[in-house]
Amino acid sequence: MTQAGIEHSPREEEELAHHPDPRQYIVVGVWLAIVTALEVAIYYVDSLQDIIVPFLLVFAFIKFFLVVTWFMHLRFDSALFRRLFVSGLVLALVVFAIVMTIFLARGGAVPEIAGG
Repeated sequence: MTQAGIEHSPREEEELAHHPDPRQYIVVGVWLAIVTALEVAIYYVDSLQDIIVPFLLVFAFIKFFLVVTWFMHLRFDSALFRRLFVSGLVLALVVFAIVMTIFLARGGAVPEIAGG
């Protein structure tokens, strides 16, 4: 089969058949805009100031998931790419957890800079 005058292999045709159409990208973009609006809105709600960080982390995860699965096409690519991406993400989260554990074990103090 050809698409816009370009010849595709059967495997490429199968992958192209599973990709979303432009309307689906618009829907995902609208959801990203809604989540961003919620992030901005909760900043101005005084009663949520004590728990704003968990809310923002959840919103960040939602946006990350949407961008990775739809706009980076990870949902439609090979499982190998998904495994590589997820393993890198897990490694980053483990390093973050270790750094935060060390930071909190020190009482959350910022180290002093010499000469400052």
